Amino acid sequence: MTVSNICEAMKYISETMTSEKDYLIELDQQNGDGDLGISMSEGYRSVLAFLLSDTETDLGKTFMNMAMTFNEAAPSSLGTITSFGMMGMAKKLKGKTEIDLGELAEALHSGIENIMKKAGSKAGEKTILDSLIPGIEALQASVADGPIVAFEKAAAEAEAGSQSTRDMKSVHGRAAYYGDKSIGILDGGSVVGSLIFKALSAYTKRA
Repeated sequence: MTVSNICEAMKYISETMTSEKDYLIELDQQNGDGDLGISMSEGYRSVLAFLLSDTETDLGKTFMNMAMTFNEAAPSSLGTITSFGMMGMAKKLKGKTEIDLGELAEALHSGIENIMKKAGSKAGEKTILDSLIPGIEALQASVADGPIVAFEKAAAEAEAGSQSTRDMKSVHGRAAYYGDKSIGILDGGSVVGSLIFKALSAYTKRA
């Protein structure tokens, strides 16, 4: 996997966020400010535009630039959190121009570690981590099965993780003000995490 592959995969993610924009807005309006769909679609669209025009081959530098691009295009809490994830990946991939599936999975894991460190959050708190963590763990456990199977399993676990947020109480951001009233509501951020793996799974199955 090279920067070129990252660009191709980002196209799938960007298209998915755009197609699900209204749904994400609807979810966010339940206990947020309703801008989730807009910030995610704009963020990933801007990152894709950057990748299409960039000539950098170092994956670490590319992901750092992606982080800065995303943060500028999506000035929201999840925009910042997403940037933290990309920065964590950048540190792991510094100096590399090509990686295999195992190295990608390790980089993604470094991304969530950076999110937890910078945002002070963890699994079980009704956030994007509740879909990203099980998705990445499934990916790491399935590397030997190849990308199609590995990302299919990751997408399934990320979706299950997202659905589990219905039983959680929000403890971060504006949603935390709703307290127990947030229980029973699907977390929009976790859906974003699930959609990322759904898009990546679709990318691996492309003709």
